[in-house]
Amino acid sequence: MRIRDHVTVFIVVMLAASVAFAGSRASQPSSNDEQAAPAASSQNQSPVMRPGPSLENAFDDMYRLKFDEARSVIGAYERLHPNDALGTVAEAASYLFEEFQQKGVFSSAFFLDDKKLLVGVDGSVAENRNPKFLDADGRARTLANDRLHTDSKDAEALLVLALADGMESDYDALIEKKQLASLQLMKQADGEAVRALALDPNLQDAYVSLGVAGYIIGCLPSYKRAVLWFGGIHGDRERGIVLMQNAADHGHYLQPFAKIMLALADEREHRYDLAQALLADLARQFPENPHFAQELEIAQKAVRGH
Repeated sequence: MRIRDHVTVFIVVMLAASVAFAGSRASQPSSNDEQAAPAASSQNQSPVMRPGPSLENAFDDMYRLKFDEARSVIGAYERLHPNDALGTVAEAASYLFEEFQQKGVFSSAFFLDDKKLLVGVDGSVAENRNPKFLDADGRARTLANDRLHTDSKDAEALLVLALADGMESDYDALIEKKQLASLQLMKQADGEAVRALALDPNLQDAYVSLGVAGYIIGCLPSYKRAVLWFGGIHGDRERGIVLMQNAADHGHYLQPFAKIMLALADEREHRYDLAQALLADLARQFPENPHFAQELEIAQKAVRGH
């Protein structure tokens, strides 16, 4: 049987901080759950602040669709910190996020359409190939692995690997349309995210990988989930939503991405009021990004229709 059912675990990926949404949802994962990391502190994670250009500003530019400006900041950061894998993975994210934004991946029109979700973006592999992303993603992976060779418990390096592998997983699924390769990388990214969270529960961005993957796989028909289960890939829709909520509440670089993916999941679950609240936050914080306002209007119409 062909496995064609992986999609956006885009850890890439959308990357910056946003206002936390306080909605009524399931509680955090149980500490008895073998894949859940210890609960994070009540405050958002505070990454190590390095001198010079701010990656937070670069990620903020990405959410405002200012990709050239973001890469200018990232380039200055990388020149000042050439061995910092976080800067390089941010560069990779800027290229993939820009392409996915242009292709409409982060929209209800794409995410709620199973045919689009499972087949990938329009156009041939050749015309969609993104060598700049692949180069930056490979360099980030190399830098992170170098750090892990020095310290196997480097939580930030594990987070970078989870981001790099997660982004390439999405790239394989939606651009290269190599579903099996995508699933294998997704499994690898999830393992890295779990390890990062076990070492540092404040790295809540790692929950995006676990949450989106778990939710999407949980949406598949039971016989297809069974095939993936035998390969060690599991999915649970409700658990995926809880993990995405963790990142939406306490994440840092990926908090807005967690919110948009959570809103799209809410729409699939017909929880339009929750989707509307998340999208309203994003539209207020990033008024330069018309897509958030457009998605908010779609959610508002759905709320009125129910």
